[in-house]
Amino acid sequence: MAIDRKQNIIDAATKSFSLFGYKATTIEQVAKLANVGKGTIYTFFKSKEDLLDEIISSVIVEIKETAEHAMDPDRPFLENAHRALYRIAEFRKQHPLTIKLLQEIRDIGTPAVQEVMKRLDRAIIAFIREKIDNAIKKGEIRNCDSEITAFLMLKMYIALNFDWEKEHEPLPKEKITELFELYFLKGLSK
Repeated sequence: MAIDRKQNIIDAATKSFSLFGYKATTIEQVAKLANVGKGTIYTFFKSKEDLLDEIISSVIVEIKETAEHAMDPDRPFLENAHRALYRIAEFRKQHPLTIKLLQEIRDIGTPAVQEVMKRLDRAIIAFIREKIDNAIKKGEIRNCDSEITAFLMLKMYIALNFDWEKEHEPLPKEKITELFELYFLKGLSK
C-alpha cells in the first residue's frame, strides 16, 4: 500500500510539474492530485526538490533505456551513437516533463530545475562516454577524450534539434545524420 501511495505521489507530481512547472507546483497541488494528505507526501519526500529529484532519476532510466533500444550490436559504433543520440534528443523534445522544465529554465531560471537538468545531462554524457570507451577498446574508433567527445556529441544533437529551430526550419532526421557524419566521421579536412 505504501508503494502505491508513493507512486501515486510521484505520478501526481510529474503531472503537475509537466503542466505548471516546478516553481508553480505546490505540495498542496500534488497532494490533491494524488488524493493524499500533505503530510503523507512528507513521509516519502523531505521536500518538493526531493520529489523532483526522484522523478528525474526515473527519467534518466527511461532515457537510457530508449537509447539502448535504438542501438544494434551488429552496427558500427558511430551509427549506433547517432541512433541513440537522435532518440535521446527526441525523448527530450517530446517528453512533457522535460519540455516544461527546459521552458522553466529559459523563462525563469529556477535553480532547483537547473540542477536536475544538469544532472540529467551529466547522466546522458556518462552513458555516451561509456559507449565511446567500449568502442575505443574494441578498436572501432581511435583513441580520444571520451568525456569531451560525449559532451560534444550531446551538445551537437541538442543544438541541431532545439537551438537551430529557434530561427530556422527544423532539420529532418536525414540532415542531422548527414551533419553528424560530416563532423564526427569525416571531419572538415579535404
